Amino acid sequence: MTESGNNWEIIVLGGGPAGLTAALYGSRAGHSVLVLEPAMYGGQIATTDWLENFPGIPEGITGPEYSEKVEQQARKFGAELMNASLEEVELTGAEKKIVTSEGEFKASKVIIASGTEPRKLGVEGEDLLQGRGISYCATCDAAFFRDKEVAVVGGGDSAVEEALFLTRFARAVYLIHRRDRLRAVQNLQDKLLTHPQVKVFWNTVVQEVQGEKKVEGLTLMQKDGSRDLPVNGVFVSIGREPNTVFLGNQVELNDNKFIITDEEMRTSTPGVFAAGDVREKLLRQVVTAASDGAIAAYVASRELQDL
Repeated sequence: MTESGNNWEIIVLGGGPAGLTAALYGSRAGHSVLVLEPAMYGGQIATTDWLENFPGIPEGITGPEYSEKVEQQARKFGAELMNASLEEVELTGAEKKIVTSEGEFKASKVIIASGTEPRKLGVEGEDLLQGRGISYCATCDAAFFRDKEVAVVGGGDSAVEEALFLTRFARAVYLIHRRDRLRAVQNLQDKLLTHPQVKVFWNTVVQEVQGEKKVEGLTLMQKDGSRDLPVNGVFVSIGREPNTVFLGNQVELNDNKFIITDEEMRTSTPGVFAAGDVREKLLRQVVTAASDGAIAAYVASRELQDL
């Protein structure tokens, strides 16, 4: 393993399942690896209540527990993990430079595993009331809404999982979905649609979040016109946007700003790889994120050995 000061062989941008798996594989192969994570290790999965579809864990595991185990495993093989916010990246040269809140670091190889962030509704009242009744993470904020009435906006797996989790705290949960059927997997749909605390509003979109100092309700648009729905909280789960703004034009992105890679996780920029939810792909799950991270680190290691 070679590391001197702020010079590393591999720098991983992001400490979610993809980034931590990349760190595990890279350090286990004998390379110096630095993981830079601006928030909590584990990324999105660290805020997930229950992970039940990861192979080899039939009994399931909480998101925070899984995150802690992968973090420990990466550290076990020698990876260095650091909480730091990205300020600037220079990726086009042979030596990559990463400027952060904790200093400047250089590496021969960079693996981008910066993940995604929640997509916003983009309606009146959302920005004003964010953190004052509007949330993008039920696991983080559900306890604030004990015995209250809340709405979840969305219709995919995450939205349904959030709604089901909220039933442990809230008196009533309203799922707002713009279509006439859910996109979530069938077993989640079955649980939701038979739950006595849940009511689904089909073919409905949110027009406005009501309230001045806190959420007081929603203005909904339905086929027969608009209506008001009094609620104390709103949980938005309508998809996610890739964290790629910091890259500028240094790697090729698709029209939705996800990173384009080949099957070996190489980006358009030599020496730069991408892994996990931030890259263009069909399925965004923990198992595919881990796979991406392993492949990225393996190919980076092979290129380092060729040097």
